[in-house]
Amino acid sequence: MKNNCFGKKLKELRIDKGLSQQKLGELLGFCNQTISFWESGSREPDLDTLVKIAHFFGVSVDELLEDN
Repeated sequence: MKNNCFGKKLKELRIDKGLSQQKLGELLGFCNQTISFWESGSREPDLDTLVKIAHFFGVSVDELLEDN
């Protein structure tokens, strides 16, 4: 995921919902460090997790990955 588009979008969606990294991690079944890694671009989620995140936020996977 070039330029960490996913991480930026994830952070934006998380903040818009008023969620901390810890709370989002709890809701999705991941630790807050994993959320932090995704947002910073250090790591990337697998496809199944992308689908889960998209569903949680009510957006498409394409929206999660598109460059703003």
